[in-house]
Amino acid sequence: MVRDTGATRLIFGEVDGLPGLIVDYCVADEGTHAQLVCQFMATGVEAWKEAIVQALTGATGCPNVYERSDVSIRQKEGPEQITGILAGDAPPETLITNECGVRYHVDVRNGHKTGFYVDQRDNRVLVQQHTQDHDVLNCFCYTGGFSLAALKGGAARVVSVDSSDEALSLARANVKANGFDESKAEWLDADAFKTLRHLYDEGQRFDLIVLDPPKFAPSKESVDRAARAYKDINLSGFKLLRPGGLLFTYSCSGAIDLDLFQKIVAGAAADARILKRLGGRGSSAADCVSRRRILKGLLLQIA
Repeated sequence: MVRDTGATRLIFGEVDGLPGLIVDYCVADEGTHAQLVCQFMATGVEAWKEAIVQALTGATGCPNVYERSDVSIRQKEGPEQITGILAGDAPPETLITNECGVRYHVDVRNGHKTGFYVDQRDNRVLVQQHTQDHDVLNCFCYTGGFSLAALKGGAARVVSVDSSDEALSLARANVKANGFDESKAEWLDADAFKTLRHLYDEGQRFDLIVLDPPKFAPSKESVDRAARAYKDINLSGFKLLRPGGLLFTYSCSGAIDLDLFQKIVAGAAADARILKRLGGRGSSAADCVSRRRILKGLLLQIA
């Protein structure tokens, strides 16, 4: 298991010799519930589901296994999308786990993916280390992962944007669960593209901005459209930064590789007439690394 976190990726597809299978392990902060969450995304692992579940419960000692195979990729191979209990008890409506000192509600049944973005763990810690007394903007915030990290790091103000009211409700609950100052957190139920431009027109500026959008390019056919979308949000992000400001920008589109993503972001910086320097790359947490490098990230600082 990975230290300092209650949420770990145990199996990550072909990296672990099991293509099409993802297994996350989540333990409640209070130790009252442990949960295995599985995604079977290919017919090969689907055929071995019962044996895999038995092996998982035997190896981990966790009796509770829930399936989240409600992913569109299954339709390409035939199996229908499905969710439900595979072993043990049903997961609680929400499970609160602790990651590096921050408490997060995890919605195993209905949340994105397996309920929690385990792969962004190291990047959340990195954001936490750079937010002391800063004004922070987090776009596509979902349930507030980066927003909570910023508040934990001592941010003066965190503005978070997402178009899901349900996700924002859970984000607010996360702030309360950590005892953070709620007056420092502002939640906008809005379109991130429009909001970025609106904030600029209002004259608002930030010291640190996180751009962590959903997958813009699910296939090679959508790369051109996705590239324009990535350039749009990064161009707006650069314009909203104060001198010396930091931009944490990510792509989870498998069809866009790191080289192309870097070119897109560099093009946005040039159009914004911003001088930038590369501060580093963000990537998946150690237990979520794939040869395909689905999650790509850049940390940039403007002059």
